[in-house]
Amino acid sequence: MDILDPSGRNQLGDETSPYLLQHKDNPVHWHPWGDAALEHARTNGKPILLSIGYSACHWCHVMAHESFEDPATAVVMNELFVNIKVDREERPDIDKTYQLAHQLLTQKSGGWPLTVFLDPQTHVPFFAGTYFPKTASYQLPGFADLLRRVSEAFTTQSDELQEQGTKIRQVLDSLQDVNPAAQGKTVDYPNIISAAREQLTGQYDATSGGFGQTPKFPNTTLVEFLFEQWSYSDKRDREALEMVMTTLTQIARGGIYDQLGGGFCRYATDKAWMVPHFEKMLYDNGALLSLYANALRIGPDQLFEDVVTDTVDWLTKTMASPEGGFYAAQDADSDGEEGKYYVWKKQAVKRLLTEDEYLLVETLFGLDKPANFEGKWNLHRRESWRSVTERIILEDGVNPRELWLGAKQKLLQERAERTPPALDDKILASWNGLAIDGLANAGMAMGRPDWIAQAQSAMDFVRTYMMQGGRLYATWKAGTAKHQAYLDDYAYCLRALVTLLQAEWRDQDIAFAIELADSVIELFSAENGGFYFTAHDHEQLIHRAMPTVDETIASGNSVLGAALTDLGHLLADLRYLEAASGILRWAAPFAERYPAGHCSLLTLAARHTEDQQQIVLHGPTDPDWIAACREGFKPNRRVFAISHNSKISTVPAYLPRMVSAEKRDQVTAYICTGMSCSAPITSLDELREQLR
Repeated sequence: MDILDPSGRNQLGDETSPYLLQHKDNPVHWHPWGDAALEHARTNGKPILLSIGYSACHWCHVMAHESFEDPATAVVMNELFVNIKVDREERPDIDKTYQLAHQLLTQKSGGWPLTVFLDPQTHVPFFAGTYFPKTASYQLPGFADLLRRVSEAFTTQSDELQEQGTKIRQVLDSLQDVNPAAQGKTVDYPNIISAAREQLTGQYDATSGGFGQTPKFPNTTLVEFLFEQWSYSDKRDREALEMVMTTLTQIARGGIYDQLGGGFCRYATDKAWMVPHFEKMLYDNGALLSLYANALRIGPDQLFEDVVTDTVDWLTKTMASPEGGFYAAQDADSDGEEGKYYVWKKQAVKRLLTEDEYLLVETLFGLDKPANFEGKWNLHRRESWRSVTERIILEDGVNPRELWLGAKQKLLQERAERTPPALDDKILASWNGLAIDGLANAGMAMGRPDWIAQAQSAMDFVRTYMMQGGRLYATWKAGTAKHQAYLDDYAYCLRALVTLLQAEWRDQDIAFAIELADSVIELFSAENGGFYFTAHDHEQLIHRAMPTVDETIASGNSVLGAALTDLGHLLADLRYLEAASGILRWAAPFAERYPAGHCSLLTLAARHTEDQQQIVLHGPTDPDWIAACREGFKPNRRVFAISHNSKISTVPAYLPRMVSAEKRDQVTAYICTGMSCSAPITSLDELREQLR
């Protein structure tokens, strides 16, 4: 079998993934993951070299340039292995499986690029790592030398490797054996929540905000958990609120946030959030948008308002496709250099600005301090706005904010002349769900119907282009939808639909929500509660995950449980509520083992512990009624304004009976707690009194 196509390229040229296409001209004989490549490995008896990454990954680029573009290294790879490339964003199932296997083999956390060597018959890994340099360095062997040693071990140590593979399979098979319902165990979520709260206090950085050591991630699930714990404590847990606000403020002031163009990078390389890893991922920005929007619900804050506004501008101008969906990511590199697009030389800034503008910028961003990134400055607010404006001396009548906005515009115009980072222009259903949720939440918090309309447009894209034959698909690019959806795709899109329905009720959105909810229960649910990451008819890998731990985003089981809870209360559908409760029963033992790693699950558990409040406004849209219901940060409250003109088939079943005698020009409110609703409320003053 000739593993090159007739044009002499490797096998990646016909793929849609930007990451795979980055490697289509490598001298390595790359295959995409699939039956053809796996059969080729089985037939030839060669081990599989599986390389997993994504297009915006800096160290993926480094390894590609050093090794995969090197003809001498490619000769070794092609001779000894069947080489398979995987985009972790298109195939998160493969990535999750082999990241876990890497952890079992090395006792270390993984990352990207992920480099795993598989037995060609069983696909069980026998050696794994992440980045390997071309020549020995960083206490790592040179890649070509490593390849030869791995190949020799595969040939000469087959019995030992087979025994190791059996043990790995046994561990993988045992990971989800715990079933609290079968054991008759009482689920004690309040104690688990308390344990998580204590663990987070121990991990918290009181100086710079955030949790853990470097590299430092935004960890939105931890912040959301603490924010809601503060709310449920009747505002008594001031320490939780302090952790939330300090973290959000330091991130907003940090270099992880693009101080000029908006949007957040994936993580910071230092504790003070000063220097990021410069790639921008859609999922981070969707989750952070929602967090900052919620923070604005407890009071105005100019810094947070600017962060939300500028991040939405970045989303809509840079990440929105003409068809309406949002692209996946922006690269860390431009012109082959990490961060080149974002960093500044002091003299370049000074040349662009007036004397007053430069004084403000220099003081705000510490340009009078040592450079923070390879002799240049990545913009990072060293001090608060108030302290800066109180210190500098400006001419009478000069408004510091107007001065900053003018300087910012000049810097942006100059930056626009640079080569921008590459764009990963595939569209992912799960990440679009995150972006839609954040955008709609921000639109509600800041009174921006145009943002809500943009979020609706993105959901219309998902419904139009990524639903085929009654199935949701995970990815879309250049007119092609690929890979039937995973749990995260259903969970995040369903949650986004619930948020959109609160922002503005549309019949097509509730109908789509019901379709997704019914499908995910049919296709992904497990007998013992909980949901698999892959559908029942999906390709069978060496491990079928049921995720509970939060990773860079909240686990699909937790997000789905929250969405099903909301939908179940809205529609009075016990199937959805029971499915959500089943997740909590099944997942409790995993949360007990590591509470702080399950914050999104514990957020769901807390919502089930508290009284779930749902307010339905039926009749004409009235901003005053909606504003009264949305006032403050109420994580256990959902507000839906449903027009009399909505189709009966999409309106909650209990409403037509309750509103049959209403006047059509009158708003009527129903406050529902659990499955019980109040009498009709037809006075705004009465509604406000009831809400108090």
